Amino acid sequence: MLPTARRMQRPWKTSARYAIPDEVLKCVMGHLEEPCDRSAVSLVCKKWYRVDALTRKHVTIAFCYTISPSDLGARFPEVESLKLKGKPRAAMFNLIPQDWGGYAEPWINEISQTLLCLKALHLRRMIVTDEDLRFLARARGHILQVLKLEKCSGFSTLGLLEVARSCRFLRVLFLEESTIEDEGGEWLHELALHNSSLEVLNFYMTGLENVNVNDLELIATNCRSLTSLKISECDILDLRNVFKKARVLEEFGGGSFSSSEERAVEPNIYEMVKFPTKLMSLSGLNYMSETELPAIFPRASSLKKLDLQYTLLSTENYCQLLQSCINIEVLEVTNVIGDRGLEVVAENCKKLRRLRVERGEDEAGLEGEQNFVSHKGLSVIAQGCPNLEYIAVYVSDMTNSALESVGKFCKNLKDFRLVLLDKKEQVTDLPLDNGVMALLLGCQKLRRFGFYLRPGGLTDIGLGYIGKFSSNVRWMILGYLGETDFGLLEFSKGCPNLEKLELRGCCFSEYALSVAVLSLRSLKYIWVQGYNATPTGFDLLAMERPFWNIEFTPAFQVTVDGFNLEEEITEKPAQILAYYSLAGRRTDHPDSATPLGASRSILA
Repeated sequence: MLPTARRMQRPWKTSARYAIPDEVLKCVMGHLEEPCDRSAVSLVCKKWYRVDALTRKHVTIAFCYTISPSDLGARFPEVESLKLKGKPRAAMFNLIPQDWGGYAEPWINEISQTLLCLKALHLRRMIVTDEDLRFLARARGHILQVLKLEKCSGFSTLGLLEVARSCRFLRVLFLEESTIEDEGGEWLHELALHNSSLEVLNFYMTGLENVNVNDLELIATNCRSLTSLKISECDILDLRNVFKKARVLEEFGGGSFSSSEERAVEPNIYEMVKFPTKLMSLSGLNYMSETELPAIFPRASSLKKLDLQYTLLSTENYCQLLQSCINIEVLEVTNVIGDRGLEVVAENCKKLRRLRVERGEDEAGLEGEQNFVSHKGLSVIAQGCPNLEYIAVYVSDMTNSALESVGKFCKNLKDFRLVLLDKKEQVTDLPLDNGVMALLLGCQKLRRFGFYLRPGGLTDIGLGYIGKFSSNVRWMILGYLGETDFGLLEFSKGCPNLEKLELRGCCFSEYALSVAVLSLRSLKYIWVQGYNATPTGFDLLAMERPFWNIEFTPAFQVTVDGFNLEEEITEKPAQILAYYSLAGRRTDHPDSATPLGASRSILA
C-alpha cells in the first residue's frame, strides 16, 4: 500500500518512541575511532553532541594554541587519553627561537583540576618544568598509567623523581629525545623499587648519564610485563643480566659498543651478549661496527624493526647484515647504505613497510661516492618492496623515471618524503615535473608528502601538478620548488584536503602566499621560512579572516659555534606562522614574533 499524504509529511521528524536510547548511542559511538567520524556525528544534533562529549576517550590536539585548556575540559570532561603538540616541527631543526612558546603549564593545571578520568598524557615538543611534573604527579599520580614527554625540554631528573614517587601504576614512561637536566639517577632507582607495572620504559637519546645498571636489572626482574626498553648510552656488555631477566622483552633501543680493556684483551667479547628470545626490534646500538655484528646475527631473521642510524657500519656491513633480515618491516639507516645496500634490501626484505634513509655524517669517513643513495636505489626499492607504506629518503641524485617507479609499484604508500642533497653539482634529470605527477597519480593512498629539492628542481608547472593530483594529501612540506607566484597560485587551486603546509626556501611574495592560503579551503596551519618578505609583513594581512592567527618574524641574525669553536653569525630568513584558533591570539609569543591582524576568540 502506498503511504498516505499524512504519513509522508515531515519525514525528518522522528517520534520519541523511535529515538535511539542513550545507552545504545554510547555503545555505537564507542566503536568510532577516527576523529573525523566523531566530529561528523557530533554535528547531527544536540543529543549526539552531548553523547560524543561524554564518550570521547581520546583527544589529539595537533597544535596547543588552537584551543584553550579550559575549552578542552568543558568539551570532553571524561577524556581518558590526551595527546598535545606544542612547538612547530621546525623546532626540531633549530629554526625557531628557544623561547618561542609551547608551555605545558596551563594544560597541566587544567588536567590536574578538571580531567579527573585522564589516564594517559602525551606531550610533544613542549616546555615542561619540574613544577609541572610535581603538580601533575601529586594530582593525578593515583590514576596516571601512561606519561609520554617526547622531544620536550625544561625539566630535570628531579621532576622525574616526583613522577616515580607518586605514579606507582605507570605502564608507560616515554622520554625519547627530550632535553633533560641530569641531577642524578635517584628517579630510576625509585622507579625500580616501587613500580612493577612498567611495560614501556624509554629514555633513549636524552643524554642521561647517571644510570645504574643494577636499577635496570631490578626493573627487568620486577616488571614481568616489560616489553620495551630504550635507554641512553650504556655499554651493551653491562646489560647482559638485564637481557637475561627481561624474558618478554620485544624491543630494545640505545646502548653502545665502546672500546675497553676487556675488549682489547678479547676482541670478540661482544659475542657473549645474548638478546632476549622474543626480541623483534633493535635501535640505537651506538658505535656498532663490523667487529660487533656477530652479536646481532643470531636475532637478524626474527627482527621486524631495525634502526642503524647511529652505527659505524660500512656499505658492505649493511649488505652483510640485511640479507639475513628477511622479516624486517621497519628499517632506518643512513645513506651510507648506498644503492648497493638498497638492492640487498629489495631482494631480501619483502615484508618491508617503512623505510627511512637519513643523511649520514660527512666526517664519519664512511661515505664514498659509491655509497650515496640515488635514483637507482629508490627505483629498485619501489620495485622490490611493494608493501611499502612509508618512505623518507635523502638522495644525492634523482630522475623522473625513479619517481614514476614509486607511483607504479608502491600502491600502498601513505607517506613519502624526499630530500635532494646538494653534494652533486649536476643532477641527472631536472626538473622533476613529470616524475612527481606520476608518483601522485599512482599513489592514491598518499596522506603525507614531503618534497625538498633545490632551485630548478620543479617548475611552476610541476608545482601545479602537486596541487592538482594531491587530492587526499593532508600534510605537506615543500622546499625550493616553483619559479614564480604563478606556480603557487596554480598549486593552491588543488589540494582540497590539505590541512597543514610547510614551505622553505621559496620565491613567493607575501601577497601570493595570502591568496594561496585563502584558496586552500581545508588549510588549518601554515609555516613558511625564506620567501620574498617585506620589512613589516604588511602584505600578509590579505589572508586575514576570523579566528585566523598570523605571526610574522622578520629576518634576524644568531650567533652559533662554528669550526674550531669560533663563533659565527648566521642569518635566519623571515618566517610566517598562521593557524586557526578558537582561543584567540596567544599571549606568550617571543619579542621576535609580531602578531598581525585582529584575530578574535570564539567567545569574543
